[in-house]
Amino acid sequence: MTDTAVPWSGPLVTGSEIARLAGVTRAAVSNWRRRYADFPPPAGGGANSPLFELGEVQDWLEAQGKGRNVSADAQLWQTLRGFYGGDMLAALADIAADLAEGQEEWTKSPRSAVTLGRRLAAKSSVGDVVEGLAGRYADSVRRTGGSGRVTSPRIARAVGRLAGEVAEGATVFDPACGIGTLLLSVGPARGVRRCGQEVDDRSARFARLRADLTGRGALDVVSGDSLRRDGWTDLRAEVVVCDPPSAGAGRGRAEVPPDSRWELGTPSKAEGELAWLQHAYAHTAPGGSLFMVMPASVAHRKAGRRIRGALVRGGILVQVVALPAGSAASHSLPVHIWHLRRPHAADTVADVRMVDLTGNDPNAWAKPCPEQVAHVSPAELLDDTVDFTPTRYVTGVRHGHQSEYERLRRDLGERAAELAGLLPLLVAGDGPGAGSRRGRRGHRETLRAVLEAEEQMDRLAELTRKAVTLAREGLADGSLQPGDQPPGHAS
Repeated sequence: MTDTAVPWSGPLVTGSEIARLAGVTRAAVSNWRRRYADFPPPAGGGANSPLFELGEVQDWLEAQGKGRNVSADAQLWQTLRGFYGGDMLAALADIAADLAEGQEEWTKSPRSAVTLGRRLAAKSSVGDVVEGLAGRYADSVRRTGGSGRVTSPRIARAVGRLAGEVAEGATVFDPACGIGTLLLSVGPARGVRRCGQEVDDRSARFARLRADLTGRGALDVVSGDSLRRDGWTDLRAEVVVCDPPSAGAGRGRAEVPPDSRWELGTPSKAEGELAWLQHAYAHTAPGGSLFMVMPASVAHRKAGRRIRGALVRGGILVQVVALPAGSAASHSLPVHIWHLRRPHAADTVADVRMVDLTGNDPNAWAKPCPEQVAHVSPAELLDDTVDFTPTRYVTGVRHGHQSEYERLRRDLGERAAELAGLLPLLVAGDGPGAGSRRGRRGHRETLRAVLEAEEQMDRLAELTRKAVTLAREGLADGSLQPGDQPPGHAS
């Protein structure tokens, strides 16, 4: 076996993707590379994370008789992955359109993918095929730690349970609907009007097709950036849901001018999530509910204290639910769901319900136990910090902060060490010249390694934020205390 990269000529896959393609573990793929001299050599990537040409891998698996029991849905995903590369949002939208009822000719999807999709649909339904692909996309974002804009099924299920029954004829709205996961999780399949806005045209197209093909009826999605160019200025919905974009979340006063949406105060540049909250709240009808998916840090950041206070004083905040770590699709950071309502004029300010589910299984929604719930008065919330973190008020739950915190510290150290190995050796170049064809290919492979290092940096940042949040919560509730090691010294 050799680790010398060969010239790239087709879609590349990681070792983990080969494992899923063959229906084996990642360790089995590593074993194949050691045992079989004819296993395809790396075509890119780095020594720690090699990339392989998909066509060569498929030929090798076929010749070895491996992976023959791969399910048809896995084959469909890998076929799309091989054709579209990293642009799986376009793949989802194209294959959904090609499989739509009455669509006799394929448009952009590869012939093999359409054939596989129709074969699967004949055994169940087109809607099941589309939902399966949406689930695989969410899972791929979770596995890779990517920045794909997708709400995990776990969070969607939690929001759906919290929203409860939605009256027939009501309007459900999501101003950042992505591929429609959150918007489609609330209310009955039929009998409600669903509206959304999405900045990514591919996501918007797939969301519309997904709603139609899974029997939820028409989904009216406007393309465009909700904060900068609201496509639903006159809409007031009985139920509003929003999982605000994490990338570029710092949209605030610097990019979005003051307007009537900022009822609770103009959000600062550092509080993009609170800009999204107020935008969503502006579309909430009197007596209606808003469910916001929020990073845990928004509950206590100093820059958002004034707006959080306005939520309490106005009787707008109903409850905050802290979900288990691992609930999100693209990261493992703690996540909260804020339940707000637009009160009628005669409504009084009530206690806020704080729910701590951080010790629960993220894959199984469960009704909170009494010891996981606390009712907090507005006076108690309106202190110097206006902290909405449930663990601060729910005292009946014991947290395993210490073991989790130590695990995060170890993971940070290991990933930091890996990062140095991912960065390629670079030397001085001659400037912006075209170079030889071999040089261009080498440049492309080196750039892939740099991008992989950048993704590792993103994962390091996520782990750091989670460690800081755990440390803060643990120090606040007394489950953590300073150790013997001086601050600033790593073990």
